[in-house]
Amino acid sequence: MNLQDPALTFALALAAGVVAQSAARHLRVPGILFLLATGILLGPEFANLVRPETLGEGLNPLVGLAVAVILFEGALQLNIDRLRREALVIRRLITLGAVITIAGATVTAMLALGWSLRVALLFGALVSVTGPTVINPLTRRIRLRNNLRTILEAEGVLIDPVGAILAVVAFEVALASTAGDVGAGVLGLPQRLGLGLVIGITGGVAIGGLLRLRRAIPSDLRNIFTLASVLALYQASHAILPESGIMTVAIAGLVVGNMGPRHARELVEFKEQLTYLLVGLLFVLLSAAVDLADVWALGAGGIITVIVLVALVRPLGVLACTRGSGLGRNEQAFLAWLAPRGIVAFAVSSLFAAELAHMGMETEGNELRAMVFLVIAVTVVVLGGTGGLMAGLLRVRKPSNYGFVVVGANPVGRALARTLRAARSGDAPVVLVDTNPTEASAAEMDGFRVVLGNANETRTLTRAGVESRRAVVALTPNEGVNLLIAKRVGEAAPGVARVVAIDPLTPGVGPEQVDESGAAVLFGFGVDYERWAHHFRQDDVEIEPLMYEGTPGLRVTQLDVLADRRFPALALVHRRGRRERPVSTGSVLKAGDVVWFGWLRDDEGRVEARLARFGFRRPGGTSGGREAEQPEAE
Repeated sequence: MNLQDPALTFALALAAGVVAQSAARHLRVPGILFLLATGILLGPEFANLVRPETLGEGLNPLVGLAVAVILFEGALQLNIDRLRREALVIRRLITLGAVITIAGATVTAMLALGWSLRVALLFGALVSVTGPTVINPLTRRIRLRNNLRTILEAEGVLIDPVGAILAVVAFEVALASTAGDVGAGVLGLPQRLGLGLVIGITGGVAIGGLLRLRRAIPSDLRNIFTLASVLALYQASHAILPESGIMTVAIAGLVVGNMGPRHARELVEFKEQLTYLLVGLLFVLLSAAVDLADVWALGAGGIITVIVLVALVRPLGVLACTRGSGLGRNEQAFLAWLAPRGIVAFAVSSLFAAELAHMGMETEGNELRAMVFLVIAVTVVVLGGTGGLMAGLLRVRKPSNYGFVVVGANPVGRALARTLRAARSGDAPVVLVDTNPTEASAAEMDGFRVVLGNANETRTLTRAGVESRRAVVALTPNEGVNLLIAKRVGEAAPGVARVVAIDPLTPGVGPEQVDESGAAVLFGFGVDYERWAHHFRQDDVEIEPLMYEGTPGLRVTQLDVLADRRFPALALVHRRGRRERPVSTGSVLKAGDVVWFGWLRDDEGRVEARLARFGFRRPGGTSGGREAEQPEAE
């Protein structure tokens, strides 16, 4: 086997990166931890299968293009409205926070490691970045409050180009031999940021505009068109002014993501998959190039440097950047804790190591790369690994299993929402989602919070807070759309229960398809939507709670009275103790449970008598189903 073949190194690193991330996902640990270990094990230090040196001069442009795609994908998912709400803190973190980190890391490296000012300055600039490759998966897994998640993700995406450009400027300044060279290096910062901003906005508007046009780009070419455009923007900007491309793609991603292009979800999914592939490739290749002897040689000074960065420099930076922002102490403490470093710091340190080696400073370059590797490894393991624990201790997680989302503010959806509100024992909110402004206004008149938007879009689901809900009910007039929404929710919030409204009288979506999707059928038997929507509009329906006193283990689907079209009835909400939820095929009853039924006013006696045969009785002291109207609060 020819292990000097660069194609073999590339393919092995690519495959190993995917396998490592898959293993990390199953074990619920940060993926970068496994990627670093995989690169070291497969590299020259151990198995000697992945040999980055075989890529030669091709490694640097490969790293640059991969980082461009990673940053574009991270920026693509930033919501400009949320950024505005947290603009003060974000702006400070990527400016004042970066300066504090660079200064603190530089001084620490000089004192603890005995480095010269210019090498320590390079280190400080490199570790000023966090990075979306580490932060984004952590914030999603931890389920942080929206404000903290926005701040951390925005910092990760925006500080990467700023930090990388600062590092390049620091590199030029550190190696400058004349005052003119120093001045030129310093001027490189605003020039690169400005050029990246201009080309990024222009290119982002062009890409987003073409994607919004129905026929400009064929639907099956949209993803690769975007990818090619991003790479072209990056390289064009880089050709005009070296190292400005990283700012360009970050701004372009922010612009495209907030223009709402057609097929935006497919674009984000494609970029996410590509990002996982490239992150795995880069971490395996770059960690394989690290000499562990260089890491061990850092000794106690290296550990002290990491501790100072985590325990002193980051907290000071966060304290300065969040002063007067309205964030609580617990939120400030969590921001101070969660700052693991990612791929950009590692990639740029490897580039600097190669440049320093060409200039006869190979030892300094290897030490710099080893120290950045140590910072990444320790911060990912310690900070990333304890992020969930700290979020729990500081109480900055989103509430989970809390309230419901009803997709469909139509008459049936509003009736279900009102019944859930009447049945609840606490203040869990019921949020409705609809694209129809008239139906949305009617729900708001009932006192509910309404999200106006398409529930098939991730952004709408996020606004409705699906990740923290107990269940999402898809109750539109279209059962196919309902099933699709359930699948979308399953992807966006895997732990949330999903309930789907289907029509038992049509040959469309059946219970088997709903079951295969992992959801349940609403109301047990489904719902003849048109019929019930008509009755609710005419105010012909009465909703009453009945207590079950029959044999434990009765399934709602065994109540044949609910399938009788002569005297129609709906089982809407099931409550056991202090826990309520919409009735579905999974509802199993035991004595003491309460179920809210809806029936036509003229059929009340007949339906109630038939339910009595199963053991349902009116609870003592209950006046009926006329719930008090009260506004939703969350």
